[in-house]
Amino acid sequence: MKNAKILITGATGATGGSAVSTLLELKVPVRALVHQADARSERLRDQGVEIVQGDLSDFDAVNEALKGITGAYFVYPIQVPGILEATAFFAQAAAEQGVGAIVNMSQITARRISTSHAARNHWIAERLLDRSGISVTHLRPTLFCEWLTYLSQAIQKQNILPLPFADARYAPIAAEDQGRAIAAILSNPAEHAGKTYPLYGPREISQYEIAEMLTQVLGRKIAYVPMEIEPFGQLLKGMGFNDHFVQHMSAVAQDCRDGVCSGTNDLVEKLTGQRPMEMVDYITKNKALFS
Repeated sequence: MKNAKILITGATGATGGSAVSTLLELKVPVRALVHQADARSERLRDQGVEIVQGDLSDFDAVNEALKGITGAYFVYPIQVPGILEATAFFAQAAAEQGVGAIVNMSQITARRISTSHAARNHWIAERLLDRSGISVTHLRPTLFCEWLTYLSQAIQKQNILPLPFADARYAPIAAEDQGRAIAAILSNPAEHAGKTYPLYGPREISQYEIAEMLTQVLGRKIAYVPMEIEPFGQLLKGMGFNDHFVQHMSAVAQDCRDGVCSGTNDLVEKLTGQRPMEMVDYITKNKALFS
């Protein structure tokens, strides 16, 4: 890692923020590309992170951010259309600047036949990065533990967990664990070049079990309310989410029912030397969000 410098996109977000913290612990210099300067970016600056402001849809800003960078983490917000253009910009700029390695945040549902427009575009984005000539590692996590935060109001005010996943089981993974995995890969990228890593939490659970975990941690009864997919889409629209995200999550709900999000492995532990967080531990750590 001599003379290494890592660019983290999404550095004020969940996975990017965790990756920054881990890299700083490893004494690896970090530059953060942030969408806007605010209190979050100032906290990063106070920790010794170099801050550059810019948008992934701005080729010149991305090119400038990648100057002098040896490895980079690329993540694009799932709620915003435009991943293919942003990926093309990032790949071209990284190639021009001689970046040696990229860790790309994809998702478990990314595949050619995905009915989610966003998930299919993630799969195409993977292919764009593969053609860049740069060593790339793709991460395909299952559903995040952080998914619960979308429903924090329903949990707080109605004591319900309304979701369209039926009785499907999957192994939720915390962004914190993904960030540690990202940092581990960027600290030794050659070993992971050209690989695609599905990332999972430690064990598969159902929404009924998650509701029981919420009940235990919060000290009041939280009930899982199974929904059909179309009414759930309307619920998301009512919460202010755009059509792009609603279409994606509706397709993901069906994928989850069909077992696409299921499975588990020990990759996080192998990459980081630490077992990933249990869902109940995530809820306990973030209890204030649901109380």
